[in-house]
Amino acid sequence: MPGKPARGLWHDRGDMDGVVRKKFKEPFTEGEVAADWRVRGFSCGLFVDPPGRAWNDFVHRTNELVTVAEGQLEMTIAGHKIVVEPGDEVFIPRESLHSVRNIHRGTTRWYFGYD
Repeated sequence: MPGKPARGLWHDRGDMDGVVRKKFKEPFTEGEVAADWRVRGFSCGLFVDPPGRAWNDFVHRTNELVTVAEGQLEMTIAGHKIVVEPGDEVFIPRESLHSVRNIHRGTTRWYFGYD
């Protein structure tokens, strides 16, 4: 998916071609995610967010990947809302307005990376 233009990933009719459900089979480790992403040219970092934590209205000059390790996130990308669960991978195209919010009752741990 990296290199694919923003148009076509998050269609006006709500298709979400930028989501791969259960890309990583549980249980998986940070090392597995980092190795997969490194081959694809992405970094890998970890956020640990308490319930309700929100990261609102971000735009990056690079493409971004997100994978939930534990918990649940609600993401809004280019105006489309999705719920992301453990093992799901989301591709956020460069220059796309996006927000992330922990909607889990507990802590959510999630990986992020940029190319």
